[in-house]
Amino acid sequence: MRAHEAGALHGDIGNRGPGWLRTPTDVNALVPALWPRHVARGPAGALTVAGLDVRDLAAEFGTAAYVLDEDDLRERCREFRAAFPDADVYYAGKAFLCRAVVRMIAEEGMFLDVCTGGELATALSAGMDPARIGFHGNNKSVAELTRAVDAGVGRIIVDSSTEIDRLTALARERGVRPRVLLRVTVGVEAHTHEFIATAHEDQKFGFSLAGGDAAAAAFRILDEDVLELRGLHSHIGSQIFDASGFEVSARRVLALQAQIRDARGVELPELDLGGGFGIAYTTQDDPASPHDLAKRLRKIVDGECAAENLAVPHLSVEPGRAVVGPAVFTLYEVGTVKCVALGDAAGGRAYVSVDGGMSDNIRTALYDASYSATVANRASAATPMLARVVGKHCESGDIVVKDEFLPADVQPGDLVAVPGTGAYCRSMASNYNHVPRPPVIAVRDGQARVIVRRETEDDLLALDVE
Repeated sequence: MRAHEAGALHGDIGNRGPGWLRTPTDVNALVPALWPRHVARGPAGALTVAGLDVRDLAAEFGTAAYVLDEDDLRERCREFRAAFPDADVYYAGKAFLCRAVVRMIAEEGMFLDVCTGGELATALSAGMDPARIGFHGNNKSVAELTRAVDAGVGRIIVDSSTEIDRLTALARERGVRPRVLLRVTVGVEAHTHEFIATAHEDQKFGFSLAGGDAAAAAFRILDEDVLELRGLHSHIGSQIFDASGFEVSARRVLALQAQIRDARGVELPELDLGGGFGIAYTTQDDPASPHDLAKRLRKIVDGECAAENLAVPHLSVEPGRAVVGPAVFTLYEVGTVKCVALGDAAGGRAYVSVDGGMSDNIRTALYDASYSATVANRASAATPMLARVVGKHCESGDIVVKDEFLPADVQPGDLVAVPGTGAYCRSMASNYNHVPRPPVIAVRDGQARVIVRRETEDDLLALDVE
């Protein structure tokens, strides 16, 4: 369902909550699938992460704040690498990138995918081996391509004929032979929100398979023999739980692989199936494990290669959200609580306003995304009540959590934690209403450190020239 243009609030007036949301028997209970692995409730009822009490984190670092369970992130990196031992696993940096995270994923043996000059600069600044970087993007500038080539980036995923022109000219000028993959638009629309489905034909990414543009681009690169065409790339969307989309995508991409072989006598050695693997934001989500994903994807690729009489190419995948998303929660402080009558027998809903909002999590307003939440500083014996966690911005659609049961005694000064905020929240954060962006606090082995500092009002004013 698309969000109402005036905000999510206007899109569901009178809604008493989604059908999947059930009144909890224990309002303090945590659903393990939604939280970082080292989060629990301590003896006093407050949340702890890697042994640290969130009340202490709030006192030291303030709220709102993103809290990263570093060992959780590292464990997920290891699980993906173990699940895909014969493949290259690229962390999709667009989910969340800073120098500390670059170093974490590098230490865990991951490759890194970037899609802008800024992301590439962050990766290089953090010491990432350029040969382990892939460079995406539908509109890479000449300056960005020059930097990537000069740095020795391991592969560039070409996205348009203009980019082939630019990169070919640059390669001739530099006397180098960049490795490239061709991004193919395969006409598969994954089971996801319209705005984040990226493989159907009517969109900006890649070369159309159905229109013949992908084959023509591949033939051009091979015939000109300036760029080294390593393989094909397909990405079918985000927050995907159903493997059927990957099956159709692989079939179509490998059919193009066979067409290239038949026309030019070349079997491309690599295949990238992209990412988009889903995570659990609420109890309605049931994501597959990395092991299960790998098993299903390998079976799909092996079967399609056998059908086309192709050698199985070296596989790549690009998890981003599935690595960092579950490893982070956002910690807020409640400012006001307002009960609103719904005008029917259901009673009312509590609007719990926190010291953040759409500036630190735009996904609810942008994608109609759902999140969970809990009171984090204490346990409560109060009955559950239907609540909506909202922000401090001047928008009725400034909603962080549309529907959740919180204890009826939630009050100003309480801490509220929202899990699953590691992906796309800090990356898409803004300064709307001139609200400084929150810090990112990494916690590990009972120690906390700032890996992205909190913005200040001085930061907000620093770009003003008068």
